[in-house]
Amino acid sequence: MSKFADIYGHEQIKEHLQNAIRLNKVSHAYIFNGPMGSGKKMTAGIFAETLQCERHGQEPCGTCHSCIQSESGNQPDIIWVHHEKPGSIGVDDVREQVIGDMQIKPYSSRYKIYIIDEAEKLTQQAQNALLKTIEEPPAYGIIILLTTNADTFLQTILSRCVRLDFRPLRDTLVTQYLQEKYDLTDYECRFATAFAQGKIGRAVTIATSKEFAQLKEEVMHVIRYAKEMTTAEIMAEVKNIANYKLTIDDYLDLMAMWYRDVLVFKSTKDSNALIFKDEMSLLAEQAKNCSYEGLEDILKSIDKVKLRLKANVNFDLVIELLIMAIKEAM
Repeated sequence: MSKFADIYGHEQIKEHLQNAIRLNKVSHAYIFNGPMGSGKKMTAGIFAETLQCERHGQEPCGTCHSCIQSESGNQPDIIWVHHEKPGSIGVDDVREQVIGDMQIKPYSSRYKIYIIDEAEKLTQQAQNALLKTIEEPPAYGIIILLTTNADTFLQTILSRCVRLDFRPLRDTLVTQYLQEKYDLTDYECRFATAFAQGKIGRAVTIATSKEFAQLKEEVMHVIRYAKEMTTAEIMAEVKNIANYKLTIDDYLDLMAMWYRDVLVFKSTKDSNALIFKDEMSLLAEQAKNCSYEGLEDILKSIDKVKLRLKANVNFDLVIELLIMAIKEAM
């Protein structure tokens, strides 16, 4: 069972939560705010398990009945709120899983703890419904909102919750975690650390996920062959990339990292600063053949794609124009 000591970094947050437990000053509502993969979910789980632990210490003991239930995901008084619609958490989700359920006293524990992941997806109606419960909770009720953007919450929600901000960690700490916990090469650690930008959970996904490895290979396919692609091949590639709509930000970030590497190597000829060291020959070839202006145009095109996709511009058209921009610049 994980403990607070297993959370890398975020020392002030850990200290705050453990002091609240020790002094019996636990709030009825928290906002854990920070980017995806920054440790919010792990911290919320450990906090909840500690609060419910029958030994009443500052860490979950791992051996009591409650801890054993928590470890197996069957602690009835720790409720992870789910939602059917991927893009929003509606008022019905909140009423059924939080507001109505909280009227029932805890089954076996001191508290009933509700953890709402992706809470930035709470609709305004859902937030308004939740507000009364946050304002007047039963003594045993605790709500933890996990979000990548606390600014989406109503001011009345923000003012009634304890907000804890999970900030990016130092790269050295992320690398240390990967080296200690996983059997990875130096290159794999370095690449995951660079891409994760201070988020340990993100780094773990990058280093261990087969899906991410496949995504990276798809990006490299376009990078390798865009220059020679015919119109028909570009259209086929666009259809293929459409399979990655849910992870298109990662796709574009990988592509941007590549062309920044090319630009850095073209400017400095220093391979030590590069992320894609395993593709050194291709990288050097593109640095030689592409102009500074061409590389800057590609990077600007990637930024434009991100903005256009957020504005719901036609996906296929935007990606087609990006590949064309790469083809022309190379």
